[in-house]
Amino acid sequence: MEAKNAEKLTYTEAIAELEKIVREMQSENCNIDNLSTLTSRSLELLKVCKAKLQSTDEELKKILATLEDSRQ
Repeated sequence: MEAKNAEKLTYTEAIAELEKIVREMQSENCNIDNLSTLTSRSLELLKVCKAKLQSTDEELKKILATLEDSRQ
């Protein structure tokens, strides 16, 4: 299975893939030769998740600021 470009994943898809990678790394069948690849992919996914969380946080702050402005 070819990995989808991390930046095209939704937050939910990225988290699901991270969980799958963690399960694979924790399993007895984890191939040491794949460890570097799995770690690199995890880093890509974590960066995407962080960016999406930061973006959502900024959007929510703007919305809340708009609500506060409308109350005044």
